Amino acid sequence: MAAPVAILLVGILFAAAAAELPRLDHAHKGDGSLTLLVVGDWGRRGAFNQSMVAKQMGIVGEKMDIDFVISTGDNFYNNGLTGVEDKAFEESFSNIYTAKSLHKPWYTVLGNHDYRGDALAQLSPVLRKVDSRWICIKSFVVSAEIADFFFVDTTPFVLKYWTDPKNNTYDWRGVYPRETYMANVLKDLEDALKQSKAPWKIVVGHHAIRSVSEHGDTQELLQHLLPILKAHGVDIYLNGHDPCLEHISSRDSKLQYLTSGAGSKAWRGVQTPNADKVEFFYDGQGFMSLRLTSAEASLAFYGVAGEVLHSWQHAKPSGY
Repeated sequence: MAAPVAILLVGILFAAAAAELPRLDHAHKGDGSLTLLVVGDWGRRGAFNQSMVAKQMGIVGEKMDIDFVISTGDNFYNNGLTGVEDKAFEESFSNIYTAKSLHKPWYTVLGNHDYRGDALAQLSPVLRKVDSRWICIKSFVVSAEIADFFFVDTTPFVLKYWTDPKNNTYDWRGVYPRETYMANVLKDLEDALKQSKAPWKIVVGHHAIRSVSEHGDTQELLQHLLPILKAHGVDIYLNGHDPCLEHISSRDSKLQYLTSGAGSKAWRGVQTPNADKVEFFYDGQGFMSLRLTSAEASLAFYGVAGEVLHSWQHAKPSGY
């Protein structure tokens, strides 16, 4: 088993801007490997096959002896949490992901549906007292020696949420003004990427940079985030938002775009090609696994019956 994660949360949860991104340390296994699961767009009190996905996550998690889970956002539908006492937290999280193998840290970002409720509730240390697995910060870094994971709060980047024609309200506390918040997040991310010496650099956000499903590419991320990822040699971008499983390879960089947003409601019936190479697309429910060593990355996408839908391996060039 991996050593427990070391966490320092005091004074960082509600800061709109910081000198640097909060950093959490998570040791890899004794054999030098790191294994994790990725799931997104799940919080529906077990409905829309969420419970089935959770069951298979538990089985795969045990087989792989996972170190942690990444949640790519939209954690609670349809409108986030109403507060720290909202029973939806337990009904959609604690009571669903019950397998022993899933009792590891859950590193979590907020999605646009989370911002429709009390976004600060999900960041509150109160929820960690309810379920100690829950680690949710707007933007932060998890350093696992052989890999650094950079979590980015993407929802404020998307302009349409600020002028939502459907009259949805969003919890912009600690975010407004948008332009300043975005600039600070991008600067802090770039600084953290410059400092990283890890063989693997993985960025996690809720919204897709590249997607062929219903929501498609996120133009604000193509403009503001993607150039930073390419400039600093990021290997993988993980996201949710689109309710599907996707693997898209960049045609002009080493970036792999991986969507794991199929934790519950899916089957949108949309696929629109973009400029990059679609390695895999699945419109149903499921989740993803990732195993890393300093020399190799292996990923797999799973369906609700635990079947492997797609797998991919990549060797890290010497000298990375």
